[in-house]
Amino acid sequence: MTSVLFVVSAADAWTLQDGTTHPTGFWAEELATPHRLFREAGWEIVIATPGGVPPTVDQVSLGEAAGSDEDRRELEAYLESIRTELAAPLRLEDVDDREFDVVFYPGGHGPMEDLAEDPVSGALLARRVTADAPVALLCHAPAAVLAAKDADGANVFAGRRMTAYSDEEERAGGLADQAKWLLETELKEAGVVYEKADEPMAPKVVVDGTVYTGQNPASSAELAQRLIADLG
Repeated sequence: MTSVLFVVSAADAWTLQDGTTHPTGFWAEELATPHRLFREAGWEIVIATPGGVPPTVDQVSLGEAAGSDEDRRELEAYLESIRTELAAPLRLEDVDDREFDVVFYPGGHGPMEDLAEDPVSGALLARRVTADAPVALLCHAPAAVLAAKDADGANVFAGRRMTAYSDEEERAGGLADQAKWLLETELKEAGVVYEKADEPMAPKVVVDGTVYTGQNPASSAELAQRLIADLG
């Protein structure tokens, strides 16, 4: 049976450049859709967060951003169906990622608050990239690679083709001017070969060896389906 470790942000707020915080967490579609598709494929799923803190869903992702009323209800119903899993995640510090076939990071602004600087997550990602072990990051979750460095302080993802939530999409969302930093810009500065869809919010999946990335919420299903096709 294929196994997947979901590494989910424990942050419930995103610190802006003026020191104020913006409520956040994980993006509903980016966790629920891949989780459902993996479960339907018969995969074993484990959820972990820094410190084992129950993750917070970004309420914006359950509003108009979720799409139609039917889409929103389906997301809410699915998250409710895995409420027990979400309420008691493992401590990321206690997990051996080598026991899993793939490690999956859902997005939301949460990863920009904690996973971008988390040494445990950074070491996990560095270890998997070095070992050519599959890892997938969605939307804002590629912020986590900023903490993945080698012994000399160089980012282990430098030179890798990846996608992530674009600066243009961040500006369209209205928070770019308040952010301390923008993800696309930071990934490029870290040496990542950044790619994006021709149009904002269009689905985009990039695969470079064992590194799988999706650009935005619309990429959730495509990224999960690609993983299932390659690893399932």
